[in-house]
Amino acid sequence: MLIIGIAGGTGSGKTTVVQQIIEELPPNEVCVISQDSYYKDTSELTYDERVRINFDHPKAIDFKLLVHHLKELRNGNTINQPVYSFVDHNRTSETIVIKPKKVIIVEGILILTQPEIRKMFDLKIFVHADSDERLIRRLKRDMSERGRDLNEVLIRYQTNLKPMHDEFIEPSKEFADIIIPNNKYNTVAVEMIRNIIHQRLTKL
Repeated sequence: MLIIGIAGGTGSGKTTVVQQIIEELPPNEVCVISQDSYYKDTSELTYDERVRINFDHPKAIDFKLLVHHLKELRNGNTINQPVYSFVDHNRTSETIVIKPKKVIIVEGILILTQPEIRKMFDLKIFVHADSDERLIRRLKRDMSERGRDLNEVLIRYQTNLKPMHDEFIEPSKEFADIIIPNNKYNTVAVEMIRNIIHQRLTKL
């Protein structure tokens, strides 16, 4: 099994890079696990209290469960991945069954900030994009997909996203094996990563 970690700031284009990487991999050999599925359960809080949580701080993520699930997959066991609702700011009662695959891709803004998770990655990738470009992408996504209004997104960006990016996410770039500039489609970097994956898979 090959476990790949793909990090980068919010709106950096991680999901796009993930899709580019898996395009040529057989569907039955790869699965993607998102850090966003592992926000801590906050059912004990009211909706108003959940809205005020800083979801861009490492403490908001249940990394202990994520590590446990990655170990289970590496040991050949199936996991039940949590399902998170960005509308309710909480986990739902549903889970998604994830079976072990030859390639496990883990993507999320904070995954390279955690030593225990970093050491589980066979390949660590950081996707870099200009801060203005990231803000534009975040605005579009949160307004169209997550039901946020413009003012809410901008306030969260100023109070949470940017400070957390500067404190945690950007410094984690130093742990990456490969840094992909993603202000535009980067075919060379993605093709290089595909080749690395194929080479390592032949050795499994």
